[in-house]
Amino acid sequence: MAWISATYLLAAREDEVQKRAESLALEQSVEMPLEAVRDPKIRDTIVARVAGIEPFDAHRFRVTLQLATATTGEDVTQLTNMLFGNCSLQDDVELDGVEFPASLLERFGGPRYGIAGLRELVGAAKRPLTCTALKPQGSSPETLAALCETFGNAGIDVIKDDHGIADQSYAPFAQRARACQAAAERASAATGKPVIYAPSLVGSPRKIFENARLARECGIRAVLLAPMLVGLGTFAEFVAEFGEFVVLAHPALGGASRISPAWLFGKFFRLLGADATIYPNYGGRFAYSPDVCRALAGAAREPWGSIRPAMPVPAGGMSVERVPEMIEFYGQDVMLLIGGSLLSAGDHLAERSRSFVRAVGGGV
Repeated sequence: MAWISATYLLAAREDEVQKRAESLALEQSVEMPLEAVRDPKIRDTIVARVAGIEPFDAHRFRVTLQLATATTGEDVTQLTNMLFGNCSLQDDVELDGVEFPASLLERFGGPRYGIAGLRELVGAAKRPLTCTALKPQGSSPETLAALCETFGNAGIDVIKDDHGIADQSYAPFAQRARACQAAAERASAATGKPVIYAPSLVGSPRKIFENARLARECGIRAVLLAPMLVGLGTFAEFVAEFGEFVVLAHPALGGASRISPAWLFGKFFRLLGADATIYPNYGGRFAYSPDVCRALAGAAREPWGSIRPAMPVPAGGMSVERVPEMIEFYGQDVMLLIGGSLLSAGDHLAERSRSFVRAVGGGV
């Protein structure tokens, strides 16, 4: 019998924490009083167990539950439900981390490319990678394509749609994808280095898969998806269906204050197939703390059974001037995402973009 070990931060008094932890175990498994469970097999193999309780801070305890893997049905949506379904409605509970048995790691598989695959695709063996975003929303396909070509000519590795760009009337997906991919190919031909364009896939599962097939026909190699927006199940199914794409995971709608960012963005998105995971960097316009960023990057990159490491992508108000600081903080296995700071250069956009590329040790 395989078990998942899930850790929660639980606000409780010392004299009540054991009872509260046992209630949490029942809530996250059978949702009924233990005495009402008459079948001994269910008691032994389905009811969650309290595996540990230890103080965390002045008001909370770290509670570890063992959840039966069988209850997940090896389905990502049901897995999420068993980990944090009902207890997400209890404001004294925070999901802090999860350890999965090898069988689940193998079932979901993790990144298809990961850090090593991304490096190979852009032709950069050691240095940090560069990434930027096509903005602003409201721009035409032609405007976005011209911007894409400017960034590509400057030597930026990955050029993604801003996540707010979807399939709007002013930049329909099909027109935008074709135009921006053609621009990336022209830049690659001019510079002699790979330029990766990643369109944003947003919408219903049918629409996402339809646009992914169009992207495939255009020769596009990478895509941007927001797992929490499109649905974790849809995200996992997309990775399984379109394994040829590098998948950049965007954090939109992922700001649940009671799920650890390091676990959600660093581990869970990685488990479901994100090759790179974007998150708000410390010191940015809506930042996590340095400790959270360090933990998140560590969770994305650390050894984890058969799961490939994913590339951390700190973002959100970053500037070219902070590149040396970011490299010192994260090391070489990082993709730095700078958008607005480049676009603010106006007529000097090309030179500003080249400065970004030079700052990480690249260049064309």
